[in-house]
Amino acid sequence: MLLFDIFLVFCAATVCGAMAFAWLNTPQQHPTPSRAEATTDQVYLFDQGVLQHASEATQNLVPLEAGFHEWTDLREKIVDRFTLFPKQPKLYGTGSMTLDAIDMNGPTQINISWDNGLNWVQFLSLEDDQPSDALESRIMSHGLTASLTIPVWQVSNDGALIWWNPAYEALHARVFPALPIEDKLIFPPEDETTCQRVSVRDVSTGKKEWFDVTYREVDGVLNYQAICISNLVHAEEAQRNFVQTMTKTFAQLSIGLAIFNRNGQLALFNPALVDLTGLPAQFLSTRPALQTFFDRLRETRKMPEPKNYANWRTAISELVNAANDGRYDDTWSLDSGQTFRVKGRPHPDGATALLIEDITAEVSLTRHFRAELELGQSIFDTLDDGIAVFSGTGILTFSNKAYQKLWKVDAETSFADVTIHDSIQDWKRKAAENPMWPEIESFVRSFEDRKSWSIPVYLTDGTHMTCLISPIVAGATLIRFHIVKRPDARARLGSPQDMLSNV
Repeated sequence: MLLFDIFLVFCAATVCGAMAFAWLNTPQQHPTPSRAEATTDQVYLFDQGVLQHASEATQNLVPLEAGFHEWTDLREKIVDRFTLFPKQPKLYGTGSMTLDAIDMNGPTQINISWDNGLNWVQFLSLEDDQPSDALESRIMSHGLTASLTIPVWQVSNDGALIWWNPAYEALHARVFPALPIEDKLIFPPEDETTCQRVSVRDVSTGKKEWFDVTYREVDGVLNYQAICISNLVHAEEAQRNFVQTMTKTFAQLSIGLAIFNRNGQLALFNPALVDLTGLPAQFLSTRPALQTFFDRLRETRKMPEPKNYANWRTAISELVNAANDGRYDDTWSLDSGQTFRVKGRPHPDGATALLIEDITAEVSLTRHFRAELELGQSIFDTLDDGIAVFSGTGILTFSNKAYQKLWKVDAETSFADVTIHDSIQDWKRKAAENPMWPEIESFVRSFEDRKSWSIPVYLTDGTHMTCLISPIVAGATLIRFHIVKRPDARARLGSPQDMLSNV
């Protein structure tokens, strides 16, 4: 009886040992291979990352010694073909994943299953020589995307990550360094749009990176890709800041500014345009067309009334063409007494910049100054003495009619500036020799302490004159020619009544 019990125990131990051996060599959770003819005899078993068992078939593939080699040893030998092989084994939870090789040289797939620290690595090979078209296409696509520098990954319909390339893995390590790659997606799936702009933050540098994320669904799998657009976003931000700075600058200008885009619509204006034209900001904010803008100016009488409306409309089109060439420059005199200077200037990207400046005060001042000059000229023209004014550099700046008649000159008809030297040559032709002419020229060009002085001048016809040289403001010199009249005989003898009274 005792011998029979020992026999039963021996049988039971043998059965249990066989079951344990079979269990250790068979992964507990892994998906069924895509091809029924795939072999599953190449298996490694790891416990907490240390190799515990390797099937005999693995000796021809990657020979490793149980109890001596670790997970990283296997990865170093196969990572060239299985680029997505995990760097560390799964130590918690249960699950499985299948990886494709990037070529056909050897096993084409790896199935990794894990159960609370135990990890099975199973190499899947096809029994026939020719792989299926689907598998070959998948291996080729994964091989190509693995070499891309942009993140590429696949997500199932339930939101689980099922495949990724090294660029995605590197980005995940920067964004979520403490989380396993399967636990959290970098970019959560968006069902509403196939393209979205998303930002993530690099934990190590603290900088924000921007990506354009797009996806396409193929055979129930969402295929994602993310293109880094950080430089583009920064450029857009710089452009917005520049536009805001320019807008603030334009707001301080007293000149009205209106920029029309290449389509002829108002794209930008400043407050001065509202003040000058009287057009409401609500109207300008609707981005009116160029013709509509000028029509409203005409209605509010902020531009000259055209004699022919049809021709005026044509002229507006010509204005745009002239402005694009930088040739438009006009002055508008309004019925209200205001005067606008309107300039058209070309703008980048085919746009047109219109500048409206109120020059009413400038025109009024110019007209007043011109009236004063004309008044002063008319006053000097009534004098009998010839008067000429020379600047500090010796240029003739003013002369009256008596001077021009005396010396037979007209400075206004001369194309070049008339100098004191040129004037002395005119004087010499009609006057007797005078040794003081060079002194006058030297005095006019001198900036030293100057005082008025005079010299006698005799014309060739015997006329006696006095030339008075006087310094005036701003270094200028006034030269006055006064004719000395001789007393006649009747004036010396007196009138006949005086002569009779003397008798």
